[in-house]
Amino acid sequence: MSVRDRDPSRSAAARARASRGATTPTRPVQRSSLREQVAGALREEMMAGRLPAGMHFTVKEIADLYGVSATPVREALLDLAAQDLLWIEHNRGFTVPQLGWSEYLEVVEARTLVTEGILRRLRSHPEKIDWSRMASLHRRADAAARAARSGQLDVLVGCDRRFWSELAGLMGNRRLADYLDWLRIQYWIYAAPHLRGRSDIAAFCWSGHLELTQLILSKDHRGVRRMLLAYNQESLEQLAALCGEVLEPEDGATDLLQAEQERAPRETAPRETAPRETAPRPEPGAAAAGVPAQWSPSGCNAS
Repeated sequence: MSVRDRDPSRSAAARARASRGATTPTRPVQRSSLREQVAGALREEMMAGRLPAGMHFTVKEIADLYGVSATPVREALLDLAAQDLLWIEHNRGFTVPQLGWSEYLEVVEARTLVTEGILRRLRSHPEKIDWSRMASLHRRADAAARAARSGQLDVLVGCDRRFWSELAGLMGNRRLADYLDWLRIQYWIYAAPHLRGRSDIAAFCWSGHLELTQLILSKDHRGVRRMLLAYNQESLEQLAALCGEVLEPEDGATDLLQAEQERAPRETAPRETAPRETAPRPEPGAAAAGVPAQWSPSGCNAS
């Protein structure tokens, strides 16, 4: 054994790797920890509107609810707070954020800007797109569309999020996919409470996932762009109407979408002789509805 192998400052794992040879790769052990499971469950509760904005809770309350120790719960809550999905109340615990109309406008504006960048990448660098993921995307699209048409909010929240996450994954840019996923979570945290408890949820849920997938597969970049612009515009219009808000021309999201919609016809005119017919595209955005006064953990594993 060499002096280097006897070095007490080196970890046992490092010495073991050295004894096997420098070229032998090690496979990281991957598992879903309690910390990740608790964070994921709480995230889904907020996205589905079952954990309403303004609700306050402590580490002990969540630990007792899930029957786990306080340490992974505290770590999970701090993770969510770092993602701006919870607010820390000094010496009092945590609170679900109360997102306002201005925050929702920022989400739509950011989503529009990022998807425009994705479309440019799709047009300019098709060789970088991971087309092997299309089969998975199609399955996600089918599940999300069926949940939207049936008005199953708890199921739709999870299916819709997974669809957009898979779509972003086509780009092969993990940071971009993570950011779009964060925007999707923010969207649902704002929209779901307005839908929860209504009997006509399907009327407000966008179900164009399969059509969008087909446009991407056929590399109809103009069709994809038109659909996404209409999608974001309807997001604004529906939530504004159902939440009693007024769309102002100077709003960042409104101004951006108007500019993009005016630019779209000029781009499509040379090759298109008639507009493509598309299915109605209502957005899962809204409607004032009664949010349950008390949170029940019965739907923790929905979606």
